[in-house]
Amino acid sequence: MKKLWVNGGLHDAETARVSVLDHGLTVGDGIFETIKAVDGRPFALEPHLDRLTRSARGLGLPAPDLDEVRRACAAVLDANPMPLGRLRITYTGGLSPLGSDRGDAGPTLVVALGETSRRPDTTAVVTVPWTRNERGALAGLKSTSYAENVVALARAHEQDASEALFGNTAGRLCEGTGSNVFVVLDGQLHTPPLASGCLAGITRALTVEWTGAHETDLPLDVLERADEIFLTSTLRDVQAVHRVDGRELPGAPGPVTAKAMRIFAERAAQM
Repeated sequence: MKKLWVNGGLHDAETARVSVLDHGLTVGDGIFETIKAVDGRPFALEPHLDRLTRSARGLGLPAPDLDEVRRACAAVLDANPMPLGRLRITYTGGLSPLGSDRGDAGPTLVVALGETSRRPDTTAVVTVPWTRNERGALAGLKSTSYAENVVALARAHEQDASEALFGNTAGRLCEGTGSNVFVVLDGQLHTPPLASGCLAGITRALTVEWTGAHETDLPLDVLERADEIFLTSTLRDVQAVHRVDGRELPGAPGPVTAKAMRIFAERAAQM
C-alpha cells in the first residue's frame, strides 16, 4: 500500500496520521466496511455504503458524506493497483476528550487498501463459549469495537481453524467473527435471521437472494447435525466448512454448497 486517504486527501502510507485522541482509538467509537476490490473495481460498493450509513445512524455518528467516501475509494484504488485487494473504510467519532463523551471536531474518515489472496474453497471452524448479545446497542452494526472478535479468532487459530462461530444469549446460532453462516438441513439451505444479532452481511444478502435460502431461527447445536455448512463474507465469498470443532464434514463442499458457490460466482461476475 503506497497511499491512503485521511480526512480529505491522499497521504503516503508511512506518514499518514490520525490523532492519538481519536475516539475510534480511545474507546472504539467507530464503524467500518471491508470491500473486495478486483483489478481496481470495488465489488458491491453501494450496498456497503448503505450499511456504513446505517451503522453511523445506529452509533449516533453524523451521516458520512458518501460522495467523499466514493472519491476516497476511487483515489485509493487508483493509487494502489493490485489484482485483489481489501478496501477498508473506517469512520470514527474523531478527536474527542478522554472518556465516552464525543468532541465537536467532527468525524475521522480513513480509506486504505491492502493486498489479499483468494481464500481456499473449504475451511475449518470452531464454536466459542462467548456469546453475541442480540439485544445490545451494537447488535447488527459494523463497529470498530472488535476486541471480542480478536479473542475468538485467536481461539480458532489455536485449533487450526480460520473462523470462530458464536451463539447468542438465547443459545441460537448467530454468526462468525467476520462472516455469516449457512447450514443445509434435509437439502434445504438456512441462515440465522438478523434478529439473532448477526451482521446484515452484504454477501449474506446476495446469497439469500440468489439461492432462495431461508432465514431460520436455529439452535447452536444445529452445527452438530447439519449436512453441510458454509460461510459467507466479503473476502470469503461462499466458503465450505469441512470441519466444525471435532466434527468432520467429508466431501465438502457438498452439493448444495457447491451450487451456491457456482451461483454466487456467476452472478457476482455480472455485477
